[in-house]
Amino acid sequence: MLYQFLCRGERLILAIWVGGLLSIGYIATPVLFSLLDSKQLAGQLAGQMFFVMNIIGFVCGGLLLALAGVLKQGVWYKERRVLVLVVMLSIVAVASFVLQPLMQDLKANGLIPGSEEAKAFGRMHGISSILYLINSLLGIFLVMMARPIKAC
Repeated sequence: MLYQFLCRGERLILAIWVGGLLSIGYIATPVLFSLLDSKQLAGQLAGQMFFVMNIIGFVCGGLLLALAGVLKQGVWYKERRVLVLVVMLSIVAVASFVLQPLMQDLKANGLIPGSEEAKAFGRMHGISSILYLINSLLGIFLVMMARPIKAC
């Protein structure tokens, strides 16, 4: 009974994380940029949503790793799902502690179109977007590969 509850909890946590990734990255952010006249405001709002998604990623990823240890016996850390979770959490860490602070510093100094700072910001934004896409795809992979509740 407890085992089934934990399996369902694992599903819910994964749904919250991956659903949030997809909703923020591929629905809310494009809508902000298409509807708001100020691209700067749209960028600030999107940046804040990505910051919140990173916190959600750390919490959900940590809970999912803990549940993997509880639900699986033996060498649970060698399971494909666990390896994917570790990669996803690593991407969240790079985004949170490397890319976002660098991008915020560049924006705080003011971005002049065509400047070296603007080009550096564009490169970091591109890297960030690629990592976000990879995380989204890995999350979808985890959802698609979920074990049936009865086999959990």
